[in-house]
Amino acid sequence: MGVPAFFRWLSRKYPSIIVNCVEEKAKECNGVKVPIDTSKPNPNEVEFDNLYLDMNGIIHPCTHPEDKPAPKNEDEMMVAIFEYIDRIFNIVRPRRLLYMAIDGVAPRAKMNQQRSRRFRASKEGMEAAEEKQKIRQEILAKGGFLPPEEVKERFDSNCITPGTEFMDNLAKCLRYYIADRLNSDPGWKNLTVILSDASAPGEGEHKIMDYIRRQRAQPNHDPNTHHCLCGADADLIMLGLATHEPNFTIIREEFKPNKPKPCALCNQMGHEVKDCQGLPREKQGKHDQFADTLPVSEQEFIFIRLCVLREYLERELTMASLPFTFDFERSVDDWVFMCFFVGNDFLPHLPSLEIREGAIDRLVNIYKNVVHKTGGYLTESGFVNLQRVQMIMLAVGEVEDSIFKKRKDDDDNFKRRQKEKRKRLKRDQPSFIPGGQFSPQALGNRSSPQAICNPRQAAFEMRMHNSTTSASPNTSLTPDGSPSLGGGIKRKCEDSDSEPEPEDNIRLWETGWKQRYYKNKFDVDASDEKFRRKVVQSYVEGLCWVLRYYYQGCASWNWYYPFHYAPFASDFEGIADMPSDFEKGSKPFKPLEQLMGVFPAASGNFLPPTWRKLMTDPESSIIDFYPEDFAIDLNGKKYAWQGVALLPFVDERRLRAALEEVYPDLTPEESRRNSLGGDVLFVGKHHPLCDFIVEQYKTKNTEAVDIPPELCHGIQGKLTLNDNAVLPDQVVESPVPMLRDLTQNSAVSISFKDPQFAEDFVFKATVLPGAKKPAPVLKPGDWEKTNNDGRPWRPQLGFNRDRKPVHLDQSAFRTLGHTMPRDRGMPGMYPNAVPLGAYGAPYARPLLGGQQQIPKLLSNLRPQESWRGPTPLFQQTPQRTAGAAPLLAWNRMMPSPNQFQPAQYQGLGPMGYPQRPEDRMDRGRQV
Repeated sequence: MGVPAFFRWLSRKYPSIIVNCVEEKAKECNGVKVPIDTSKPNPNEVEFDNLYLDMNGIIHPCTHPEDKPAPKNEDEMMVAIFEYIDRIFNIVRPRRLLYMAIDGVAPRAKMNQQRSRRFRASKEGMEAAEEKQKIRQEILAKGGFLPPEEVKERFDSNCITPGTEFMDNLAKCLRYYIADRLNSDPGWKNLTVILSDASAPGEGEHKIMDYIRRQRAQPNHDPNTHHCLCGADADLIMLGLATHEPNFTIIREEFKPNKPKPCALCNQMGHEVKDCQGLPREKQGKHDQFADTLPVSEQEFIFIRLCVLREYLERELTMASLPFTFDFERSVDDWVFMCFFVGNDFLPHLPSLEIREGAIDRLVNIYKNVVHKTGGYLTESGFVNLQRVQMIMLAVGEVEDSIFKKRKDDDDNFKRRQKEKRKRLKRDQPSFIPGGQFSPQALGNRSSPQAICNPRQAAFEMRMHNSTTSASPNTSLTPDGSPSLGGGIKRKCEDSDSEPEPEDNIRLWETGWKQRYYKNKFDVDASDEKFRRKVVQSYVEGLCWVLRYYYQGCASWNWYYPFHYAPFASDFEGIADMPSDFEKGSKPFKPLEQLMGVFPAASGNFLPPTWRKLMTDPESSIIDFYPEDFAIDLNGKKYAWQGVALLPFVDERRLRAALEEVYPDLTPEESRRNSLGGDVLFVGKHHPLCDFIVEQYKTKNTEAVDIPPELCHGIQGKLTLNDNAVLPDQVVESPVPMLRDLTQNSAVSISFKDPQFAEDFVFKATVLPGAKKPAPVLKPGDWEKTNNDGRPWRPQLGFNRDRKPVHLDQSAFRTLGHTMPRDRGMPGMYPNAVPLGAYGAPYARPLLGGQQQIPKLLSNLRPQESWRGPTPLFQQTPQRTAGAAPLLAWNRMMPSPNQFQPAQYQGLGPMGYPQRPEDRMDRGRQV
């Protein structure tokens, strides 16, 4: 979700929610990569039940990565996606369910944002190509050196949209991948896998939430299920809190800013395209052996523990002396609702609320002050009480003027500090920096020092330059170092090096800001109460729609906010009587219809020819939906990507009327891709549900049957036969030419549908009966006051609160002393000092009776029953090990052969996939 800086703000305010992932790396034996046995206990000292993958967060970095060379063709992209999933699976190691969700057709409210993103991506891509070509010609005209330009087709990331051939091929590849893993990986042995591809309508993360909501409403659901959701969107945190599950964790890539990227012109590091000078490349290594390698570091992952975030929120939101009973779960729902005001994918944020300015903290403080007057909470199970929300918004509106003035003061102070910093850097920089062989070099840039040649001449030039500059500091110099005849240098204006500021016609810090805002943004007068009321009503509808989308599912597939800008908080008067109901029975767009609604004309190649013509033909009835150029309003921001793309909204009736004329031109294949599909469930031969599914295919039962919950970890839903099913003893053809077919398949697949409820059914937003609250992680507020024998508080590291630190005993220090070179002294004043605890030194840590010298790292891992409660009858997973061997270097032995692992592991390729014969290696498809 588009909430800029939300995760950064959250992780800084609540730092204990972050846990670094422990990842077991694959080992090599005689040049053969040995797969990781994911059936062993999780090295993170926690066992997860369900893993959910928001696949679009995986597809994008694998198809067009920013920090490494992009895949050459579509086949390499698919393999990169497989490897990414393998890595996540290795870290999390789910024991019950793996749910893969790809974004399908989105609600209309989301399509507007998708349209803006795709038009921006197309425009920025063309502008970047033009700028690159212009700079290239300038450099070559000056005699610069640039490598020959590669002639390759640019990958259009807009193809990662439902309805394209790329997404259809991705679904086929994932079906092959799942079948391969169920056949060969012991960690997948008892796993249920559900694939919701792009043909199933709905955003990926919301399809996952809909599945969780519907399973929670079943009588066989385990209330202590430990969920893990993989994704980088900020809204996943709010969605996880909205489930009210006690054990919910999010895994995401650790964000590392300022990653080095090579220049797109010369492929060298250290500068951008606009700063490229066309200099020859320095030799990388003694024999230039590192010329084609980039300094790529493997991306690391972190866990976000929502149970710890709930602890933080419980402390922050708890209020005393309320006129009603305090309910922490209801206050969490209100906190999620207030976060919508600072930004989401469906509504623009209010002008007075910026997350970088502490908007959420301000809202929470106002909420705690006003809630005594409201008489209750703002929300209940996804439904908004508008009368209470009005009180909150009007309280924000009272301080809007001071917020705008403080924003202006902070901005002016920041510019002043930046100006002083630039002046200080100019003043402190050295007057002369030698060039050539004596120029300063960054550490590690040169593989070997260069020989000094003619040092006397270089020293003479340095002395002459210093004497010249000291004699006349304002005298300009020619390139050879001699004074020029033109006299002194004209001093520049002090602010000449500052970037030009965008023009701000609103001036929110000055009187009359509301009139200027409505006149400039909406082209209406602020005194037009009817129009302002219309904008506020649309925004209020949006707030109600978004909250219901998070807690109950999509209330309407057709609703959207019809303006580019938001109203002010002070405009939220009289909203208590505004309607907040939505039409029932609305249907989503079809995939190709959505492509017509979100694609620019430049991406029309993904559409059928006659459909594509509607985007470019001047006589087209909807040509105005596809402008070649459009304005971007910075709206008080500094960068174009932060601005508002002023695109025309798509009229659904006009679009459907135009498409009726070209629908008959669709081929059978295009008609298949234009249809809506559903989810597919996969199991392996060792799964208890496998025989039940195989029996359905043998009897050719065409009616939907219920899943026996005792056979599938309590999962419930309807099963129907699949036309393109993966069946035992049938060959699974590989859609990736570099990977061979699965000739000994034992997995099976079948269509799956979630449990269905009435349209007016309300999913309760509360903790389920029988759920056990996780052990607290944060330091108790009364730790010092209570009797703790004077023990200091020890923060919890990782998931295991009873983890003991590993200590080296005396024999270990003696071993290190014998192993390390004698001439490697310790740095500091005492390089020959005896290590702490060695040879009976006074700092030695005595061993207690019966204590192990090297304690097991996982010896304190609690068994499943100690935190999960009574084991449900339907649970068929193997009993989890309470302890595990330490993962120390000398104890990492080769995994023993497993009877579940087939013999095809002996001929694996570099990624653990069976390889095709060499005569079929040339079938790669080019993107």
